[in-house]
Amino acid sequence: MLYDNYAMLTKRELLIRIVQLLKEDELITKLKYLPVEMRPRNKRPVRCCIHKDRYILKHKIISILGYEIADEEIDLIHLSEFARMAMANKNARENILSVVHEACSACIQAQYTVTNLCRGCEGRPCVMNCPKHAISFIGGKANISSVDCVSCGLCQKVCPYHAIVYTPVPCEEACPVKAISKDAEGVEHIDKEKCIYCGKCMQACPYGAIMERSKIIDIHKTLSNPKKKIIAIPAPAIYGQFNATPGQVLAAIKQIGFDDVIEVALGAEITAANEAKELEEKMHEGQAFMTTSCCPAYTGWVEKHAPMLKPFVSETRSPMVYAARYAKEKYPDAEVVFIGPCLAKRHEADSVPEVDYVMSFEELGAFMTAYDIDVANCSEKELSADVTKYGRGFAQAGGVQAAVVHAIGDKYTNEHIEGLDKKNQALLKTLPKKPVAQFVEVMACDGGCINGPCSLAPLTLAKRQIKKVIE
Repeated sequence: MLYDNYAMLTKRELLIRIVQLLKEDELITKLKYLPVEMRPRNKRPVRCCIHKDRYILKHKIISILGYEIADEEIDLIHLSEFARMAMANKNARENILSVVHEACSACIQAQYTVTNLCRGCEGRPCVMNCPKHAISFIGGKANISSVDCVSCGLCQKVCPYHAIVYTPVPCEEACPVKAISKDAEGVEHIDKEKCIYCGKCMQACPYGAIMERSKIIDIHKTLSNPKKKIIAIPAPAIYGQFNATPGQVLAAIKQIGFDDVIEVALGAEITAANEAKELEEKMHEGQAFMTTSCCPAYTGWVEKHAPMLKPFVSETRSPMVYAARYAKEKYPDAEVVFIGPCLAKRHEADSVPEVDYVMSFEELGAFMTAYDIDVANCSEKELSADVTKYGRGFAQAGGVQAAVVHAIGDKYTNEHIEGLDKKNQALLKTLPKKPVAQFVEVMACDGGCINGPCSLAPLTLAKRQIKKVIE
């Protein structure tokens, strides 16, 4: 679930300020002032002092510019030089996620802790039930040895006063595949061999220390080049982000400077038709079930963590791919920018030659703010007659399921699974032996794409807006 917090607001403010500098052609000359402007001396520091606040802001800016924060050499390079390099070169950074080390330093290792609620009771069930004898009583209060504790949680479960609390590392707790962990220095590292780019760690980090790769510099350079065409293909989830009609949203995106805006919902219509045809073929062949292939975090999870499901995943490409192909056919020399709420789309786009860049909803919001675009007051852009409510409905959980059922009728049993928590992962891994339905839609995010890690609107508002659009 997306909740507003100050770390998120800091990231969005940085994006807005950087886009404003790009718009005014002042990135190289004025970027160096951003940390000071955002953390002046008369403002109470977030951390120990304004100097650390500014230092962390500098690192986040470097990440947004497209550079890896891997070693201390970056401290020897001025922000102006980073800006100059970003404007002169194309962003080719390989890692989609990076950790701002200086921001990732306050979390302790996950542990169980005894609070002041401990009454030193005679029963002492925490001591009696600890399998590692990690609990002792000092001064009439329970004490847990961090050396001996194995974090089984039995002490917390049996304490009659609920005096024992579990203190997690937020990003590690949020990661569904245990792809992120601390090193000896207390800094988190992401294992690319395990990561499915669901973005849960990025959402969960209370320090905003996990940053995704940004392409806003490259997108801006194409937008400002009159000799190049650039086409936006926004995901259907975009309609859940603004209190406006689909036509107004598309018109607002075009105002940024795109030569055309093509709905990814058009690609969703193709995906639905192809998945419906593929489902019929597989059912006739006697296959027990088929899952969708639209969510790249889910397909990444299957590839890395549940290979037993690979034969049952649809081979149909995602709506982004079909929309990008359509855009390239219509504008062969143009650069295509997918706009969406999904971190995993950045990873998927790396293997799709038709997609040149991926822009998040947060980055789109920064462009709209910097360009003073009020979506609700934009004129209507004409919508494609080839896009139905089912194509736009892909944005929410159950949307792909509904589109496929609409295409072939309700002749097969169907189900949708949203979220890749432990329960759903276990359920999915049992499907080859015990299918829950013949057609299964799977989305990595609760609520579907409208609740992606790079969304602007909370899920409740996004659901309400998408419902208005579909109806």
